[in-house]
Amino acid sequence: MAEEIRETKAAPYLESPVASDTETAGRKISEKSLLRKIDSRLLPAVGLLYLLSFLDRSNVGNARIEGLLTDLHMTDDQYLNGLTLYFVGYVLFEIPCNIILKKTTPRIWLPVLTIAWGIVATLLGVVENYAGFLTARFFLGVTESGLFPGVVYYFSMWYKRRERQYRVSLFFSAASLAGAFGGILAYGIGRMGGIVWANGWRWIFILEGIFTVVVAVAAFWFIHNYPNTSTFLNDDERELIQQRLSSDSDATNEEHFTWAAVVEALKDPSCWLYGLGFHTMSLPLYTLSLFLPTIITNLGYTAAKSQLLTVPPYAFAFITTLTVAIASERRGQRALFIGGSSLFAAIGYAILLGNTDPVARPGVSYVGVFFAAGGIYPAVALVLSWPAINVSGQTKRATANAMQISIGNCGAVIGTQLYRTTDRPRFVVGHSVALAYLLANIAVVAVLGFRLKKENQRREGVAPEIKDVGQVVDWKGDSDPRWRFEY
Repeated sequence: MAEEIRETKAAPYLESPVASDTETAGRKISEKSLLRKIDSRLLPAVGLLYLLSFLDRSNVGNARIEGLLTDLHMTDDQYLNGLTLYFVGYVLFEIPCNIILKKTTPRIWLPVLTIAWGIVATLLGVVENYAGFLTARFFLGVTESGLFPGVVYYFSMWYKRRERQYRVSLFFSAASLAGAFGGILAYGIGRMGGIVWANGWRWIFILEGIFTVVVAVAAFWFIHNYPNTSTFLNDDERELIQQRLSSDSDATNEEHFTWAAVVEALKDPSCWLYGLGFHTMSLPLYTLSLFLPTIITNLGYTAAKSQLLTVPPYAFAFITTLTVAIASERRGQRALFIGGSSLFAAIGYAILLGNTDPVARPGVSYVGVFFAAGGIYPAVALVLSWPAINVSGQTKRATANAMQISIGNCGAVIGTQLYRTTDRPRFVVGHSVALAYLLANIAVVAVLGFRLKKENQRREGVAPEIKDVGQVVDWKGDSDPRWRFEY
């Protein structure tokens, strides 16, 4: 059975033997239809939660140009401190949140997290001073910290290794959609100035936060647990999923949480390199998402028009994210497409820096923004899916995913301090550091890809590859010489 459903390395996921029919318990089941069924239940649900998460963390950039600083009597530096504090909370609670997920279930933990950050996001709309702003931003980071690494781990319990990258990329593409929707919503909600409050920025937080809470309550009914307990599957489908996962991953193993597996992830150099790969992307990602409305406003546009002008770059990023993910999957390569996307984004920052008079030539800088967004989002999506593909051992994988986000978001902490009012309209410091980070990312993924390739070559002389890891009694995880990495 395992031989019948095994994938070839170069085959694209939709054209592989995964799409064939398989006999299970005397019943013929189409694996392609089963995948569509799983996708339809999982991807829209978690994608919606991530869209709301990214919207609630980045709408502060939209609120800023609608009068946030003026009403809270904050300086530009104080505003940046609030952005920084969000990521402090995010980094500190990343790993604990994934450990809690492992000890509980997605159907409980993910909606609870969403309700928590929705409440905090709503309260941002009623803060009255700098201290309230700092407190709300910190706890927003704490409550949002468990979603992304949790979902990446969650996918690993449903999909085969080479099916995960496309799903993670599709899931992450919700971030670019959040940017597009955020601009449209901020344009409309910003017009509510004069209703209760003079400026409309409070309504951006309040209405979007309340909507998050409403969706989170409904999520208790549309978020599913793991295959063995999900009610939308029948027994034959569960059996087939078990067979599919056992063909190339450890998702079907009965693994209990151990601290030894956590330590193993912390001692693995590749896990740190996955984190560094995201670190070098998170700074460009979050500086763009948090400061894009400010960057466009300083090109000479009004606040209302700037909100709308943020939409096209994010729409373009959504298209490039899906396109690059499909191309990477068809070629079976990760490092090449991450580095290529980073280079594309680097061209955008070179354009932004090269425009010495952005107010006189706003169109040039706006083109640069398209390049930046179009390269950053696909690179981040591929980077974030890498450990989900390569790390074997459920607890180690959950820890590695959390490590990656924690290390990565340290870059975001740095980035929140770079775009200062005194540096406008060119923002030379912010654009220069983002460019340097993108070039560093190219170097990091090249080193990691080379390392993984060499390790595969070394293992070829030690033991033959085995893909049916779920059926191996003495499986040691990715340290087992029979495991092969994707590079």
